[in-house]
Amino acid sequence: MIVVIVRGLGDIGSAVAHLLFREGYGVVIHDDPRPATTRRGMAFADAAFDGQAELDGVRAVRTDGAGEIARALERRDAVPVHVGPLGTLLAGLGHQVLIDARVRKRAAPEVQVGRAELTIAMGPALVAALHAHVVVETSWDALGGVITEGASLPLAGEPRAIAGHARDRYVYAPVDGVLRTKARIGDAVRRGEEVARVGATALLAPLDGVLRGLTHDDVPVRGRDEGHRGGPAREGRRGAGHRRAAAPHRGGRPLSGASLGAAPSTLTSPRPLRVERLGPGSECCPATPVTQQA
Repeated sequence: MIVVIVRGLGDIGSAVAHLLFREGYGVVIHDDPRPATTRRGMAFADAAFDGQAELDGVRAVRTDGAGEIARALERRDAVPVHVGPLGTLLAGLGHQVLIDARVRKRAAPEVQVGRAELTIAMGPALVAALHAHVVVETSWDALGGVITEGASLPLAGEPRAIAGHARDRYVYAPVDGVLRTKARIGDAVRRGEEVARVGATALLAPLDGVLRGLTHDDVPVRGRDEGHRGGPAREGRRGAGHRRAAAPHRGGRPLSGASLGAAPSTLTSPRPLRVERLGPGSECCPATPVTQQA
């Protein structure tokens, strides 16, 4: 069985892990012990806090040590989640593939080459064969493009407008600190209502609507991290397949679940809050800042 490490418990990392698990790969997700993910309703992120989470019929469970990971891979009844040091996982797992699906928009690109026979990275300003053997484009302009030569597009532009609201759908942590909140994804909020707090600073809903995403309570955040966001009712509730679309690839053939087996054989910022306006009785979907609103 080919074993894949997926870095990131956010919505993109969770979607990658979900698909590979359903395709029969052994999958282990790695992230920090208290990830600041906001799109928790469409991610496995809560497994880091609650011990388990379910997404579109697939469970993820937090594991403690190599023995539990090995047993989970053998049972194949859930995706194991490791929130310990990455180095420990890399040294003891015996994996063949590593996928960095954290999509770190404002952080310096991190080199993954050398951490598995095949490395794949997703996000802006990543260079194929330097940061990873293969890069996957995450910009809306070329979403899903597979790059084996050259680089992904740099971070640019503004969030896509929904019901006339773009950047103003997000709320950002104004200072470094620990985010505290009693709100829950799906809560209806009014403009100016307190959604969360970082230290003595309140984070207020910028629009009337419903919370689509919200960083978990008691999680450290950095100034300008996204705390919450929201979206209009017409988006509907979305699962692991959201944003899957046909896209061009550069310098090689498109990747598929099967193509992960063709690995080389010799290779050893701030997050925002988003809010989107919704009509009466509408549903909400989670997001990626500290909070997100619909």
